[in-house]
Amino acid sequence: MLASPRGFCAGVVRAIDTVNLALEVYGQPIYVRREIVHNKYVVNELHLKGIIFVNELHEVPSGCRVIFSAHGVAPEVTAEARERRLEVIDATCPLVTKVHREAIKYAEQKHSIILIGHSDHDEVIGTLGEAPDSIIVLDPEDDIENLNVPDPNKIVYLTQTTLSLNDTHNIVDKLRQTFPMIKAPSSEDICYATQNRQSAVLDLARKAELILVVGSANSSNSCRLVEVAQNAGVPAYLINGIEDIQLTWIKDIDVIGLTAGASAPEGLVEKVVHYLNGIGYPVVEIAGSIIEDVEFSLPPELAKASQNPKFHDLNRE
Repeated sequence: MLASPRGFCAGVVRAIDTVNLALEVYGQPIYVRREIVHNKYVVNELHLKGIIFVNELHEVPSGCRVIFSAHGVAPEVTAEARERRLEVIDATCPLVTKVHREAIKYAEQKHSIILIGHSDHDEVIGTLGEAPDSIIVLDPEDDIENLNVPDPNKIVYLTQTTLSLNDTHNIVDKLRQTFPMIKAPSSEDICYATQNRQSAVLDLARKAELILVVGSANSSNSCRLVEVAQNAGVPAYLINGIEDIQLTWIKDIDVIGLTAGASAPEGLVEKVVHYLNGIGYPVVEIAGSIIEDVEFSLPPELAKASQNPKFHDLNRE
């Protein structure tokens, strides 16, 4: 049973399109700071096209072109790029940018900001950088009772966009018990794609005896899909591809659920389906009815360059 929706979200499509179009418009070299999205197959595919991935900006030669990943960056990274005269294309997901803007707004209003998220995730690191003196990162596993804020009457929570809905709601409930005056963000921070994919997994969990999630281990939204399935009482495993499937998992299993994280290509899902077809699972059904039609425009600097008549003349040649 295939979950619907699954796989690429609008932010991931935008980020990958940004890298491919930048290579087409400007040619090599194109540098990308960190993984453009958290999926090793996507990164490897872009690397084979000549994209150069770096961990930090000091690895990018002065004056070259660099793309910031979908997860966003702290202001100090943008400042460093400016100092080194780098040509920046920002592929930050617009929904992550929304959280950055909220952090700036509430910091200017002198609120203490509780940022619910994984402290080692690129998205959280970038958001924290917007207002480090105002933000306290609350890992989902942390103890809320140990939070110390200057004024419990001026406090707001924000969240990483790829968290588990259920876990986040539980954390927010505990925050409200501890800090009755805490404010919520103006709109939900957990992105539409994260919510939809978790809802689809819950639908799968009612029908499947085991669930496979295609995605990389450093993909937060993929890991959360595994947790959602397990919390629903169904065994679930994260796999990069067919090479990770262990036959002992599916012994005596009649119905396998299959989904993919928001940064996992559909091609990987198709390979898993083909593999399962070949070992005794010939029938494929779809579970879930949510239709996604979200699209994000390209970064403005790239959209403008791609409309340049010279670019189209080069393409015709």
